[in-house]
Amino acid sequence: MKVILLEDVKGLGKRNDLVNAKDGYAKNFLFKRNLAIEATAHNLSVMKSRESSVRNRMLNENAEAQEVKDRIDGKTIVIKTTAGENGKLYGSITSKDVADEIRNQLNVEIDKKKIIIPDHHIKTLSSHKLTVKIHAGITAQVTVLVEE
Repeated sequence: MKVILLEDVKGLGKRNDLVNAKDGYAKNFLFKRNLAIEATAHNLSVMKSRESSVRNRMLNENAEAQEVKDRIDGKTIVIKTTAGENGKLYGSITSKDVADEIRNQLNVEIDKKKIIIPDHHIKTLSSHKLTVKIHAGITAQVTVLVEE
């Protein structure tokens, strides 16, 4: 019997796979535990429409992420702060500070968790190259210039 899996089933397949299962296994185990549905023409068309909507959503998300990357990649963000001797900052600059400045200077909303700062914060007056993970496989490089 052909079935469409609703969940991952060990030894059988992954979610949304169309697989062959023995009749008794499908009726007594998969269907009763809502792990699969029978592969009728209607269910197959529903599955294909879901796949196409998921594919379209992913394409839209990738296009939006690429647009954000184009807007911030290679840009320089200037952050003004106070420093002591030898260029050491009073306090530090965190990913939240960088995200706020990106929003203010470039008009792009970036989640602070997606900004990767070496050593987790900036403590000196200088130029720092940071990586911003925008989406799966899409990253941008931003230069942060810390001035007094």
